[in-house]
Amino acid sequence: MNKKLWFLILIFIIIPFAFCDTDDFSQAEDLWRTFLENPDSDSSADILITLGIIGKGNRNIIEYLNNYLMRNNLFIKSGSPVNYILVSACIFAIMELGDSSSYQALFSAYCAGYPEVIASEAYGALDVIPGNLFQFLLSVLWNNSYYEKFAAFRASVNSERLSISEKGQIAELALEQALAVVENDFDINTMRYNAVLTLTDLRWTRASSLAIRHYYRVQYDYLRDVVSKERYLEAINCLGAVGNSHAALMLGLQLGLINAKTENTGSYDTEIILAIIQALGLIGDNAAFDHLLSVIDLPYPQYIQTAAKEAIDRLKWIR
Repeated sequence: MNKKLWFLILIFIIIPFAFCDTDDFSQAEDLWRTFLENPDSDSSADILITLGIIGKGNRNIIEYLNNYLMRNNLFIKSGSPVNYILVSACIFAIMELGDSSSYQALFSAYCAGYPEVIASEAYGALDVIPGNLFQFLLSVLWNNSYYEKFAAFRASVNSERLSISEKGQIAELALEQALAVVENDFDINTMRYNAVLTLTDLRWTRASSLAIRHYYRVQYDYLRDVVSKERYLEAINCLGAVGNSHAALMLGLQLGLINAKTENTGSYDTEIILAIIQALGLIGDNAAFDHLLSVIDLPYPQYIQTAAKEAIDRLKWIR
């Protein structure tokens, strides 16, 4: 921006605005009209940034900038060229204005397909603007496309504003939404697997029934070589972290099948049986006692038998 134009903005807009009645926003709207008259000028980015400073509380300016960002989001989605510098300046201005009505425009920018640096700017603004971000992300998970559902889930996991409870609720809903889809879709499956990891980390026990449904689906896919063993182990670990007595019964039966196969053929997968034993220990339901005890009597390696003994020690008994 040339120094003369910046000086004029400073003298005639910013400084007078500091001393005017806060209900008088005509200076900001005059500056917006200046931007519209020549949006490709060298001063355009600085004008947008200035609007973020002097336009606070001005509903018109907030709406103008939201709409401007939304238009650019539509352009980038359609493959049309956009001015990244102006988009970045607009995001900064919206962040400075700090109005929650901008959530939709910023989230749309986060999902639109901009270069990573601009997507990160949009997410950063979304995460700092005051308002009920939790409810906004929940609404996206309920109503938007699966691509945007996954984006909302990612935004919640990375948020520094949301509480553990809010993140748990969003991860639970993300898993529920993903399990409702039968077809094999990459974004949906990726959201499902990531939601399971989040629920495991949070030990979100409210999701126990969903974790069981996920386990059965992954087990079916694993037996057909559709998913890796890593995904199957993640499903088992999730049951250990969030599972209830139903999960313990299911895993106990699975351990019983493995024990029977081991006794008859001597064949077993050490990673899977160890994950099941540890999950049963974490749940602590005494219905698994007999299956765990059988592990000690079978020719498993010492570390697996030790894990079974430790799991038994963690079982809860009603007195």
